[in-house]
Order: sequence, then structure tokens, then C-alpha cells
Amino acid sequence: MTDAVQQRYARFAREEAPGRSDLYAEWAAGVAADGALQDVLARIPENRRQPPLVFAVTRMLGAELTGYPQWRSFVLAHADEVVAESARRRLQTNEPLRLAPLLPVLAEIDGPIALLEVGASAGLCLYPDRYSYRYVDGSGAERTSLDPSAGPSTVTLVSRVDGPLPPLRMPEVVWRAGIDLAPLDAADERDRRWLQGLIWPGEEGRQERVAAALDIAASDPPLLVEGDAREHLGALAALAPAGATLVVTTPGVLVHIPRQERLALVDAIGESHARWITIDPPALLDGWKPPVDAATWPGFVVALDGAVRAAADPLGRWWEWRATEGSLTA
Repeated sequence: MTDAVQQRYARFAREEAPGRSDLYAEWAAGVAADGALQDVLARIPENRRQPPLVFAVTRMLGAELTGYPQWRSFVLAHADEVVAESARRRLQTNEPLRLAPLLPVLAEIDGPIALLEVGASAGLCLYPDRYSYRYVDGSGAERTSLDPSAGPSTVTLVSRVDGPLPPLRMPEVVWRAGIDLAPLDAADERDRRWLQGLIWPGEEGRQERVAAALDIAASDPPLLVEGDAREHLGALAALAPAGATLVVTTPGVLVHIPRQERLALVDAIGESHARWITIDPPALLDGWKPPVDAATWPGFVVALDGAVRAAADPLGRWWEWRATEGSLTA
């Protein structure tokens, strides 16, 4: 089993961390050459042994962003807790910047809106009306901006837009809810540390953005339900206020659901009579309208009720509107 740990961490140090986090590359390379650390991590279930998850657990427990020798000492001193926490945690990318390419899709929907997110984590993508948006061109020059009605937000989402700008407006969100296998409480200090620990060292701006978004969520908590999305979707959707348009979002979560369950969930969303907004890899679903060539499509697909709206970076750092006539091919 330690051979599997060694190979996984060596691959991460060699292929995944370079260019994104020098510190994580150092930690992973250290594990790959350290039998004692491999013995500890081999105690973690195989599906919870990913380097980013284990590294985030150690940070949540108090490990500092220091060199490998100091991190190694921390892990060995807290081995039982690292193993236990890794076994119960799962990777959760709760990135509010994903809302940047979703905002023009929300602008197409008549409000007020009741927003329900599948895979909500701490619910940071349930506040599109509470964040400020700055859309820039390739040089970083601002093309347009939007702020909440109360004024500029403590969270500013900066995203590059290629090509034409579609109509943009702030949605009127009157109800927020989410479903997650392991929902997080934005007001709980350990959950906050966990979510921030999932941000790799060196990812500029994300720590501050997520921390500020957590403060917004903690001040006005959404309704979060723990469990399987298909099982709870109908009951939760029934709680949406009368007169509001129910909008279900699945930003980046469907890829983590096995195919048959994924298709069943999409069917269940349709049966709820909700509008459905998603951002997914182009090969994930067969029903894009019009069809998408996964081999040539840049980034992920942003869609409304399966109709293609944009190509986008998975985390919302850039997007390109593709919903106009003749612009839907790669």
C-alpha cells in the first residue's frame, strides 16, 4: 500500500503541482521519498488520500505553510488526527468566482429568483446578488462592472471576457438553499479553515475572496441540507416561496457523480419545473443544445436548461459568450 502512496505523491509533485504551488510540490516530493510518512498516509482510505485533501487537512489542524521538514514533524506528531480527518473529509471547491460566467445566464431569467445549488458546500455560490463583478479584457482593462444595490461588495469577482458582452444585471434572489453530501457552516471556525485549506498556496487572491464570501454567508446563512441530491431535491424545491422562479444550479458538481446517477439527477431537475444552470466539461453530458465538439471546445460548457450559453474556465477566471447566432461552434 505504501507503494501506491509513493507513486501518487511522486506523480503529483512531478505533474500536477509545478506551476501552481511550489510548496505543495515540495511536500509531495518529500512524501514520495519518505517511508515514515508513506506509512501514515497509507492508513487513510484510498479515495481520501489525494495530496490536496491531505494537505488541506493538515492545514486545518494547524500545520503552517513552511518547508517539508517542519510539515513532516507536524504530520508525525498528529498522525491519528490527520488519518481520521482525511477519512471523513472530501474535496470541496467552493469558488464564488464561478458566478462570473453564470451571471449573464441568471440575467436571462425573470425574477425574483429562488436559488437552489446542488453540491453547495458552504453555499458561497448562492450569493450572486451580494458580490461585485469586474469584467476585463485580455490586457486587464475593465470592460464593465456591476455592484449590489447596497454598493460595492467586500467580494469582487474579476473575470476576463473574450468576445461580445451579453446583457448583464443583478438577479433578485429571495431564497437560497443547497444540498451537499457534507455541507459546511460558514460560521464554524474549523469548517472555514477546511475550506480555506483547500486553496493551494500560491493561488493569488483566492484566500481573501473565499474568506470574504464566508463572512457574507455567515451573516445570512442559506438553508443547507445534507444528503443525496436526487433524494432531497423535490422536498427542498417545494420550500421555495410562491411567486419566485426556482433556479437549480450544478456548477462543477456533476462530474463527481456516476453517469447513471447524474442522468437521473438531471431528469429530477427537469421534473421539478426549475430552470437549470450548469457549468460542466463538454464531454460530460450528451444533451447540449446545439451539440458541442468536446475535442475542440475551450474550457467548460455553461448552459441554461441544456442550451449552450458560454465557454468558460472551470473556476470562472475567463469566459466567452457563445449564445448568439452562428457562434456556437468551437
